[in-house]
Amino acid sequence: MSICLATGALAVTLGRGEITLGWRHSVQKTLWEEVWRETPKGLEIVEARIESSGAGMDPPDGSKLVDGFWRWHPSLPPLHEVVMRRSGATADWRICIGGACKPMGAYLPADADPVTLKVCE
Repeated sequence: MSICLATGALAVTLGRGEITLGWRHSVQKTLWEEVWRETPKGLEIVEARIESSGAGMDPPDGSKLVDGFWRWHPSLPPLHEVVMRRSGATADWRICIGGACKPMGAYLPADADPVTLKVCE
């Protein structure tokens, strides 16, 4: 098993373990990140974090401010896929693997939309 990005007939393997998805809110310009882990049941969210609140991006009750980010552990069952949209009106998604981050455009064409994050064989 590994984690893949897919769009149409194209799939790109990112690797095994965990990845971090990051994006900036289009109005607030606040960085939001989610850490996802591959499991036999699908993708499990490990942590969500946000730099600050505003524009409808308030961290939930129980969040803790650590190293400049409000952090929490969402209570979601494993997901088969996470669908991401790319409008072109905002900066591209950021994909971080093992601490190295690249824009989604480093993996897929700029016009690829929607893009699905999933566990692949």
